[in-house]
Amino acid sequence: MAERQVEEEEIEERRMPLVDHLIELRRRLFHSLIALLVTFLICFYFANPIFDFLVEPLAALWEGEEERRLIYTALHEKFFTNIKVAFFAALFFSFPLIAAQVWMFVAPGLYKNEKGAFLPFLIATPILFLMGATMVYYIVMPVAWQFFASFQQFGAEGALPIELVPKVGEYLSLVMRLIFAFGLSFELPVLITLLARVGLATSDGLKTKRRYAIVLAFVAAAILTPPDPLSQIGLAVPIILLYEISIICTRMVEKKRDEEAAAQEA
Repeated sequence: MAERQVEEEEIEERRMPLVDHLIELRRRLFHSLIALLVTFLICFYFANPIFDFLVEPLAALWEGEEERRLIYTALHEKFFTNIKVAFFAALFFSFPLIAAQVWMFVAPGLYKNEKGAFLPFLIATPILFLMGATMVYYIVMPVAWQFFASFQQFGAEGALPIELVPKVGEYLSLVMRLIFAFGLSFELPVLITLLARVGLATSDGLKTKRRYAIVLAFVAAAILTPPDPLSQIGLAVPIILLYEISIICTRMVEKKRDEEAAAQEA
């Protein structure tokens, strides 16, 4: 109890007027934008190697076929593709710096236990997103590209061949759509655990709504992924597993909350 009072006094001492809060917010936003801009310029310089990395699953599928290529049909298409590549990469690489600015803005107004609760979520967010992006890159994309490429027709007698010649802009859009779909889906435990901490979700409630969650997982997979069953199943199954993990995390939050309440009563 005394420790709590000391913390309250320290927070009260650090309390700033509204104008000072707005100035501090502006400073943190400015630092975040500078970090994003510098990272964007660096990533734009390396846009071609980054794009080559994203094309690697398709290049591996066509290994040994020297005539294969990607094309662009508008003069500006490759330039704007490089800008998109640099922007997406900059968002990913600058996130730790932006998250640090968020932490420095919010941390002075938090109690010690609140800091201990908020910081793990801030750390887990990029890690879970990276896990989702890694899964789609190394597991889903090779299978999906092979599925789409199987619809080529190399021409029977009297028929025209139908050959896959991807455009760079459309390829990047599809890859980014998959990466963000899987990356954001892997944030499900963070979202549900935060809802549990503020009392908007319970483990019992999540269990009773499990069947609806399974249906919604397949609906979300159908919307967020290309229209092939492999990509949809590849996203729906991890979402269902993450939902089960969220139930376990929620149960742990409830157990800790009960222990804290019992300690306060004692």
